[in-house]
Amino acid sequence: MSQAEFNTALIGLEPNLERFAYSLTSNLEDSRDLLQETYLKALTYRDKFEDDTNMKAWTFTIMKNTFINNYRKAVKQNTTFDSSDNQFLMNSKSESNGPESQYSHNEINKKIKDLDDDFRIPFQMHTSGYKYKEIAEELNLKIGTVKSRIFFSRQKLMNALPDYE
Repeated sequence: MSQAEFNTALIGLEPNLERFAYSLTSNLEDSRDLLQETYLKALTYRDKFEDDTNMKAWTFTIMKNTFINNYRKAVKQNTTFDSSDNQFLMNSKSESNGPESQYSHNEINKKIKDLDDDFRIPFQMHTSGYKYKEIAEELNLKIGTVKSRIFFSRQKLMNALPDYE
């Protein structure tokens, strides 16, 4: 397929791509950005497209993957680190860091310290960034035991802090 044929076929998919982009984003401006990014990637990676294959499916896959990557990036940018000893990861939507939020962190830390060591230590290691396997090796436990203790620690904390969102 020549460059001109490729470009013509790509432009012919525009109405379908616009509808798909809008179905993913539910926002006209975001869908236009997604469409433009899809076009850019399709043109950039034209050499990866194999002749006699489904161009529509190929471009829809590019768009879907671009949307997913952008979404993941947005979620990561929305993740903040607090300054407590345990360095909790929090996904926040413009959360204030006033005195009331500091009280919440202190309250959470107090409830964590109240947990039995069997639950508290794996939970703190997990919130500090250790992987399940690393925690299991460090504490000489099975991975399933580590996962269940972290799960039950979360459950105990949610029960101990019912008003905390």
